[in-house]
Amino acid sequence: MIEISAAPETVCYCHCVDCRRITGAPVAAFACFPAESVRVRPEPGRRSAFDGVRRRTCPACGSPLTAEFDYLPGQIYVPVGVIDDASDLAPEMHAHANRCLPWLKIEDDLPRQEGTARDVLNVASRA
Repeated sequence: MIEISAAPETVCYCHCVDCRRITGAPVAAFACFPAESVRVRPEPGRRSAFDGVRRRTCPACGSPLTAEFDYLPGQIYVPVGVIDDASDLAPEMHAHANRCLPWLKIEDDLPRQEGTARDVLNVASRA
């Protein structure tokens, strides 16, 4: 069970290989929340394929629940698909747009970051 007590700071698509693999989808969509506003119970499993990345998964079904990145301190990313009511969580940007699968056509006017979007997403850098 995920409890979130704050509005998201942003919502974004991510086209990177890691996010595609962890979600099993051609593109991932994540909502970013202040770390202190997200509680996960019971304690989920932890997985990490890369240094500086911590992912938590459901101990019962293995679904991805959260992601934390050392380079984005104070934030937790929750896949939009595991949030009960995500109807108001429309993505605001694309991260790693240069990694988008060539057959995937998302036609919108959202900003596209060719590589990592860490400078845009990093709350610490905006403070």
